[in-house]
Amino acid sequence: MERKFVVVTGIVQGVGFRFSAQREAERLGVTGRVRNRNDGSVEVAVQGTAQRVADMLRWLRTGPESANVRSFEVTDVVPVDDETQFSITG
Repeated sequence: MERKFVVVTGIVQGVGFRFSAQREAERLGVTGRVRNRNDGSVEVAVQGTAQRVADMLRWLRTGPESANVRSFEVTDVVPVDDETQFSITG
């Protein structure tokens, strides 16, 4: 089990990024959260098996069709075992 913290910048707010991320996370079977930040970026925490997290990170690099991702920063985080879903928190 691994967990990553991601900050995505570009045109990522107002384009359905959070809802699309939640849908993709559910499809991939990963847990975590996604939220908009005040600076216009999107923050994502994703947890699951190494392969599923890698698949989610690959999706986050481009996001939904309406998004335009300019930068993508990933940080390793200690896993949280009690998450049961991927949620939109803000």
